[in-house]
Amino acid sequence: MVLLIKLLNQPKSRKVAVILALLTTILPIPIAGLHKFYLGQYLWGIIYLLLWSTPIPRIASAIDAVWYLVQDSEQFNCQFNNLPASNVNFGGIDPSQIGAVAEALRELDRLREDGLMSEYEFEQKRRQLLDRIA
Repeated sequence: MVLLIKLLNQPKSRKVAVILALLTTILPIPIAGLHKFYLGQYLWGIIYLLLWSTPIPRIASAIDAVWYLVQDSEQFNCQFNNLPASNVNFGGIDPSQIGAVAEALRELDRLREDGLMSEYEFEQKRRQLLDRIA
C-alpha cells in the first residue's frame, strides 16, 4: 500500500502509462483503468472498472496507449505532471528574435514611407527578414 501511494505521488512516466494501458488490453483479469488511476484520473479509472466485462475498456485502453505514445514529452508532462508548457514555440525561434525582426520591419516601413527606399527594395528586405523566422 505504501508503495502504491509513493508511486502515485511521483511524476508520471509515459512509458509506465503505456505499459499499464497495454496490460489492460491484453490481460483477461479485471484491471481495466489501471493506467487511469496511475495518471490521477480516478473517475475514468472507476468507469473503466465498472465496464471491465465489456470490450469498451480494452478498446479505450488501446486508444489511450497509442495516444500516450504519439504525445511528445512536453505535452504528456503538461497534462499529467502539471508542469507548465515551455515558452510558446515560434517554429524553434527565440521570441526575442521575433521582436527584433518586427522592429526591423517597422524601420523598413519608415524608410519606405520617407522615400529612402523603393517599394521593390522594401519587399526584398521584408522577405529576407520574414524568411529568418519561417
